[in-house]
Amino acid sequence: MSPITKTIILLVCSNTFMTFAWYAHLKELGGKPWIIAALISWGIALFEYLFQVPANRIGYTVLNVGQLKIIQEVITLSVFVPFSVFFLKEPLKLDYLWAGLCLAGAVFFMFRGNLT
Repeated sequence: MSPITKTIILLVCSNTFMTFAWYAHLKELGGKPWIIAALISWGIALFEYLFQVPANRIGYTVLNVGQLKIIQEVITLSVFVPFSVFFLKEPLKLDYLWAGLCLAGAVFFMFRGNLT
């Protein structure tokens, strides 16, 4: 498996945990004190880092840090939108499409040197 494929798989796992750590408490722990939500989120975030750190270390062998960050942002939006719609029951908005198009532009500019 290529380093980029490994990186993407690990970042998807990382982002899934990150999204739950950052946002699931809004639905599940809304009536609890913020410190409880913070501690639970911190515990979930540990698993995020167990995927994110190796993903970046593997990815950095073939990508620069800017490219890693843009891949991370694309994956973040790709994980967040379904989470927001299906878990938080937020409406699907065209703003997600526009944000995705902006990220597509960012991907182009970060990787355009690799196209030639």
